[in-house]
Amino acid sequence: MRAIILEKHGGIENLRYVEDFPAPQPKVGEVRVRVRAAALNRLDLWVREGWEGIKLPLPHILGADAAGEIEAIGNGVQGLAVGDRVVLNPGISCGQCELCLSGQDNLCPKFGILGEDMHGTYAEYVVVPARNALKLPDHVSYEQAAAAALVYLTAWHSLITRGNLKAGESVLIVGAGGGVNSASIQIAKLAGATVYVVASNAEKAAQAQALGADVCIDRSAEDWSRAIFRLTERRGVDVVVDNVGMATINSSIRAVRRGGRILIVGNTSGYSANIDMRYLFAKHISLIGSTMAPHADFLQVMRLVFAGKLQPLISARYPLAEAAQAQERLAKGDVFGKIVLMV
Repeated sequence: MRAIILEKHGGIENLRYVEDFPAPQPKVGEVRVRVRAAALNRLDLWVREGWEGIKLPLPHILGADAAGEIEAIGNGVQGLAVGDRVVLNPGISCGQCELCLSGQDNLCPKFGILGEDMHGTYAEYVVVPARNALKLPDHVSYEQAAAAALVYLTAWHSLITRGNLKAGESVLIVGAGGGVNSASIQIAKLAGATVYVVASNAEKAAQAQALGADVCIDRSAEDWSRAIFRLTERRGVDVVVDNVGMATINSSIRAVRRGGRILIVGNTSGYSANIDMRYLFAKHISLIGSTMAPHADFLQVMRLVFAGKLQPLISARYPLAEAAQAQERLAKGDVFGKIVLMV
């Protein structure tokens, strides 16, 4: 099969397009999906670059998100048929442990993510447990579905399930262009919140406002934590969504109100941060970690996508063979929304 393989960790020169990689075979309870669209995530860059202690059999196939049609079915699969159009939940769990059976499958000790812990979606075919394949309505395109899966389930679980966001509250989203951030803007607006967004420049601020943000702050022109303090009349926001991490966490602490919540959903600037603990207890701040989502959240948020209440934003499309160029563009931050590989 055609695939992009990672031969060793490091730069994009380690990605290679091949046409003869062995196609995976579905086992009991699994389906093989013919991938039609695969969306990029920052996760792909981190796995490609590697980190201390990472142990992946190489060559490895990156990619968490995909949509396509079922091409083969293993024994024991019910409710799905060859030819069904599907979108994939990228979080893979055992489906049998206490946490999985209680609906907390993203906390499963064996939980993994396509493209990080196992072969992913930068390929012509991918095999997943049948429960991870959700039928796709005819009116939703493959690229729309692929662009939605990981970032929308991550944003939904963070804001709604973990953050308990309510109508009438205020949310600050640190960053505008990334997939989770653009999803968070839409989800927060759907929940009835007032949405503030920190953007890296005036162009991205305008794009965030067009997506539904109520107030956009251009961090290239002013200190955004001070701006929030001023805009909220010294109160601060109820919730901060911070997936930047080391470079922004202290500004997020300053921007949140007394008794507010800070949702930690990533660390694109680094994972080691110095925090003034006095602010945490003096302001009664809750730091809430969140990653991925249980399958129930995936189903709920994808149904909202299918209904048109959430609309994935696609910044660019590339053919599979140009995955390296697509990753280079993602790394530069020259996007607002998602980059999709058309397989």
